[in-house]
Parts: sequence; structure tokens; C-alpha cells
Amino acid sequence: MIFPALRTGWMAALVLLASAGFIFAKKDEGPKPLPWSFAPLKRVAPPKVNDAAWPKTRIDYFILAKMEAVGLKPAPRAEDRVLQRRLAFDLTGLPPSDVPGQSNWSDEVRGMLANPQYGERWARHWLDLARYVDQTPDWLDSTKYSYLYRDWVVQALNEDMPYDRFVVRQLATDFLPECGPQDRVALGFIGLSPTYFKELQLPPEIIKTTVADEWEEHVDAIGRTFLGLTLACARCHDHKSDPITAQDYYALAGVFASVKLSELPTMSDEFWKPVEKARAAVASLEKQIKELAKKKPKDLKEQTVAMQAKIDAIKTGTPHYNMQMANAVEEAALFVVNKEKEHGTKLDYKMGMARDLELMKRGNPNDLGESVPRRFLSAFPSKTGLPRKFNTGSGRLELAQAIVEDAAPLTARVMVNRVWKHHFGRGLVDTPSEFGNLGEAPTHPELLDDLAGRFMEHGWSLKWLHREILNSATWQQSSVAAESEKLDPENKLYGRMLRRRLDWEAWRDAILSATGQLDLKMGGPAASISDAKNLRRSLYGASDRQDMDPMLRIHDVPDPGAHNPWRTETITPLQGLFALNSPFMLEQGAILGRWAMNRSSDEVYARLFGRQPSPREAEVARMFVSGRETDAAVWSQYAQALLAGNEMLFVD
Repeated sequence: MIFPALRTGWMAALVLLASAGFIFAKKDEGPKPLPWSFAPLKRVAPPKVNDAAWPKTRIDYFILAKMEAVGLKPAPRAEDRVLQRRLAFDLTGLPPSDVPGQSNWSDEVRGMLANPQYGERWARHWLDLARYVDQTPDWLDSTKYSYLYRDWVVQALNEDMPYDRFVVRQLATDFLPECGPQDRVALGFIGLSPTYFKELQLPPEIIKTTVADEWEEHVDAIGRTFLGLTLACARCHDHKSDPITAQDYYALAGVFASVKLSELPTMSDEFWKPVEKARAAVASLEKQIKELAKKKPKDLKEQTVAMQAKIDAIKTGTPHYNMQMANAVEEAALFVVNKEKEHGTKLDYKMGMARDLELMKRGNPNDLGESVPRRFLSAFPSKTGLPRKFNTGSGRLELAQAIVEDAAPLTARVMVNRVWKHHFGRGLVDTPSEFGNLGEAPTHPELLDDLAGRFMEHGWSLKWLHREILNSATWQQSSVAAESEKLDPENKLYGRMLRRRLDWEAWRDAILSATGQLDLKMGGPAASISDAKNLRRSLYGASDRQDMDPMLRIHDVPDPGAHNPWRTETITPLQGLFALNSPFMLEQGAILGRWAMNRSSDEVYARLFGRQPSPREAEVARMFVSGRETDAAVWSQYAQALLAGNEMLFVD
């Protein structure tokens, strides 16, 4: 992330250099090869396999055929306890509440998908892509109600909203006749986009560059999230590896030049207009109070009390005064112009209008070429044979429709691969937001196309996709397979399950669950994750683009100002010190220790790991507390060691 002050300085220098001709784009090298991901889905029958008893779903035939081709055998099925723990963390991000008996596995999967914690877990994955944030710098508009977008994502996933509709709702819910003001919260994908500081005392030439950077960010987020393409690479020139032209880029950027990020009411005008008027009156009175405080008249106290009484009367006398607001967008064409009669820049929004952008030579907004009409990517023509034109307002609705219709095969492949990667630890395409020529080729292209096609045929149902994966013999394999590790160390053939490290949120939630402290209340405003009183799921810990909480930063939680397709894993001394010395770990260790004082090691291990301790583990526990059985500090240390151990941090 570039700090706003630095951004203004270096971008100003870039503009001057580009204007002077010191920055040149390399001449385009002609048509680019069509990436495999741009082709229509290629559907083939599942291949024949020798071990016909092993497959449980269509997935298994594709996986097993490749294993058999190199003489590799699948790993054995994992133990029931291991599968229960794996299933619970995969779908809910929480440990299993208990170990069920001999129930049907498919029913277990369906039951877990029906758990409301499923939506919370998979919302976290989506919010990493969407650059979700709770708090932004104070010079930006309010994000007081940003949590409404997060809660909408949770609800949409729990209700199994079809993925194609999930996409359209986030880009253009305000254009859908069946949606009302309360549905504007879905627009948080754009409404909570990163914005950069603009010093409007500077000339327009510099501010234009900052605004163009924001448009680039929006195009990049749309491209990588929904299409797995790095569209922003075409801002300065045609994409160097993919068939995406600079005209394609500016055709999409025009959509975002035609919207304004705004807070919008979640109720109809009938209720909003009186609230809007009341809030304006309150703002005026609060301004007067501040001005009085500066002047310090003799009757300052009396005047302040009288004005505050008026404010209180307006608030209490206006129905729905505290109406929730959606971080959304309005239709408005943005022009960066000179201020009238004074130095500096004005951001001139033409409300209700849309605009096309001129091609910016070398990406420089001060060196313009021809105007580019708003439309979809030329590599994905519509039924007319031409890229879909955007004629309705800004074009957000047509953009969303083109993503799920004209580019449906690519869109489906990208989402199927994201779900697969979260379940297996690696993707069929292991560059989940780069499906172009620079990304990795799929290890199992026929399987990816088969899943993508059936995903669409099953109504773009994410829960169907989860069931298909989790019921497979491939997913149910053990993570212990010496032959597979030797022949296929990267597990590209999926001859075993990878032992995976929990992300920060799942680890913290598992610790709170183990100590009985976890608050499962859903939805609502976020709170500081470092607050000792915050015992809610980590999804509800506040994210801040300007000042990320140290607890999040040291545990690889990504920057909420950028699209993040996958969590980077690090092992650092700070993480170890957190496990040993942090107030959070000390407190949870003390709570669990007090409980364990009157329990056997069998009960402790059953609660934490769903199993009995080995004889060696039971002996170590006995020796550690021997002679100090009534010392709470000793039990706290014992409990903390278990909470900080690998078995809490990893899933087999």
C-alpha cells in the first residue's frame, strides 16, 4: 500500500516525466495467443480407471486416471475423527462440536453446510478478494455501516444464492427491479473500494493521475476477482501476454468514471427525506457549537446547552433518525477540472450521467487519445458477435451480465478453482487470480471444465460444489502417504491430502471454542480484535487500511486495501512470542487450566482434539503437574502449551 502523501509526490513526478517524453511504452507485438481459459468448456466423459471400486464421485475418475498413469496409488481414507475435524474447519472454520457416530457422510456434509457458521467462514474467503474494510482514514467518507456488506455476504452464502446472481447483486443491485433500498448494502464490493488522498490545492494534472489510479484499482479488482485476469496491465499499453487491449481497459474504466462512491439510505425516500433534512439541521447546529467554542462568549455554556437541546429534540423527534446507511455507489460522471477564480482542483460530478474515457497514452491522463465507448472485453463477444455495449447508465448492469453470460465459462472456472483450492490447499490452477498466459496451467483441465460445466448446470450453486468435492474419495484421503510424498512432493496429482495450517481467524476461533469463551453472535459492527472483551468470531474483528492491528499483521492477515486471492504463510519469532506471552494466550490458557484442574487428561484431549491422549502424552501431563496439582499457574501453563501446539494449528 502506498501512503497518500508519498503517492501524490511520486505520481506527480511520473506525470511530469511522461509529459516530457521520458517514459515510453514498448511497441505492442501484435496479437497475443488465446489463453486456455478463454476457450469454451470442453466436456468429456470421465476416464476409465483400473481401480473401479475407489471413485465415489465423477471427480475421482479424473484424479485416479492421472495417478494410475504414473503408477501412483491413492492414500487410504482418513480416520473418521480426522475427517470430522477437516470437514468442520473447511466449512465453518470451527472445530467439530462432537464426533458423530455411524451417520451417513453425505448427511454430515449437508448438515455442516446448513450450519450458519458456514456463511461466516466462506464470507471471510470472499472478503479477502473484495478488499473489505471496517475502518478507513479519517479524511475519507464514513464506513460506520460497512459491516452491512459483510453481513450481506454471510447471508447470501448461507442462503446459497446462485453465484451468477451473487456477482450481479454486488455490481448492480440498484438496477434490479426486485431489489429495494435495503439491498444497496450488496454494493459494498465497489462502495468500499480503496480511495486515495487528493490534495485539491494541487493542479488538476496531478489529481487526474490519482483519480485514474482509483479507476485502475477498480478495474483490477473486478478482473482478478471475477475473471482471474490482470486487466490493469492494459492501462499503459496492450496487455503483454493476454489478448486484452488498452481499448478494452478504458472501455471498462469508463464504467467506474461514471459512478460516485456514496453512503445511501437503506429505506425509501418516504422515510429518508425527513431524516436527511434532520441530519442537515443537526450538522448545522453542531458546526455552530464548534464556532461558539472558538469565540468563547460569556454565555457560552447557556448557548451550548440550548443548541444541544435542539439537537436532542431533532434526533428524538425524527423517526428512523439513526437509519443505517449503505456504502454504495451512485450514477455520476466524474470530471477533474480547475477551480473557478482560484488555484486548485475541483472534482465535478455530473449526477445521473455517464461518460466514456479517452485512451490515456502510456497511462497518462494528461495525454489523451480517442474516446473509447464503454463495453465488455473484445475477447468475449456477445451473441451478436461483438463485445457487449454498456448503454444503461454507467454500464454496471451490463458489465455484471457480461461476466456471468458472455464470459461464463471463465467465470465458472475461476470460482470452482477458488473453492477447490480452499478445500485442498492448492488449486487445479494454482494461480487463482491469474488465468491468463502468465498463470499456471491447470493440472487437470478436463476435471476443471467438467466441474465448471456442472456448476452452471446446477444453478451456480456453491453448496452443490462443496458437496461434490467433500463427498469425493479424493478429499477423504489421509494426509499420510509416503509413496505420494516421494513421487509427487507438490501433490499435483492429489494422491493424498495436504496437512494444512489454519489461518489466523480459524486458529483464534478454535482456541476460544476450546476454552468455552467463543461468542457465536452473528452480524453487527466490528470491534478491535485486541480488545480482551471481544470474544466474538474473528470475522468480526475490525480491519483498518491505515493502521492494521498488530495482532492481525503478525499472523499473515492481508492488507484490506488490496485484492488477496490466497493467504501467505510465514513462520516468525513474533508469532512464537504471541503464543508464549500475549495477554490473549495467557488468559485463554488460564481459563482452560482452571477447567482442566478437575479433569483427566482423557477429558482434556477429547475437548481439544477429539481423541484420547497417547500413553506418552498422558505421562508427560502427569509428570508436569505432579506434586503441584493444586497450583493454578501450573495448569495454566499446561493448557497454554496445548493451545499453542501444532495439533491446534494444523488440520490433517
